[in-house]
Amino acid sequence: MSDNSQLLSEMNDRTREVFRRVVQGYLDSGDPVGSRTLTRTMSEKVSAATVRNVMSDLEFMGLLGSPHTSAGRIPTQQGLRMFVDGLLEVNELETNDRQRIDETMGRNSGDVGGLLDRVGAALSGVTQGASLVLAPKHEAAIKHIEFVPLAADRALVVLVFSDGHVENRVFNPPLGATPSSMREAANFLNALAEGKTLTELGTTIRREIDSRRQEIDVLARQLVDSGLAVWEGQGESYERLIVRGRSN
Repeated sequence: MSDNSQLLSEMNDRTREVFRRVVQGYLDSGDPVGSRTLTRTMSEKVSAATVRNVMSDLEFMGLLGSPHTSAGRIPTQQGLRMFVDGLLEVNELETNDRQRIDETMGRNSGDVGGLLDRVGAALSGVTQGASLVLAPKHEAAIKHIEFVPLAADRALVVLVFSDGHVENRVFNPPLGATPSSMREAANFLNALAEGKTLTELGTTIRREIDSRRQEIDVLARQLVDSGLAVWEGQGESYERLIVRGRSN
């Protein structure tokens, strides 16, 4: 028997009801639930002091907590887990709802993004609430990166992985980006990406940016020290380096 199951089995009916109503009240409002509120909804007539004693016992068990002095109680992570495992009542899916979910699997199964969109929409329709669908991060090595301009403010990045998986993502390129600059960016990233996963590539790019920034800072300092350049607005948001011209 798990720890949660043992705790649940040791509770009497009153303790279970107080715990269930605190969790449900918190999930409905997001606010701590007080003893006086519970006395108005309990199935048996009990005093606020009795409810407070039960809530104190539940807090001692690690199932409830108090955000600050004199506040009501909220469920802890352990309490929420026990509520889901032991007290949450889940009805069987109706035939129409099950059919709606099954239909999401039948169209364009190779399009993972589209499949996840359909699954999320079906779950929202069945539960009448928000749905969150998470896909595992693809951690195969990157084979190729390509940028495809779509409009002045939109572009598509195509990621090809070594295992044959392909992902397409739309993004907003920097202002003034041109097809040629995107090709140069893709060439630069492809040179860094060989044999790396997305996570590893992100680390490499951050390291590369820091290194290039240090090189630029050193070069700018050398130009200023030699009298070939001067800082304008140093320390301000519009700070810039002006390189002075020289006559022949």
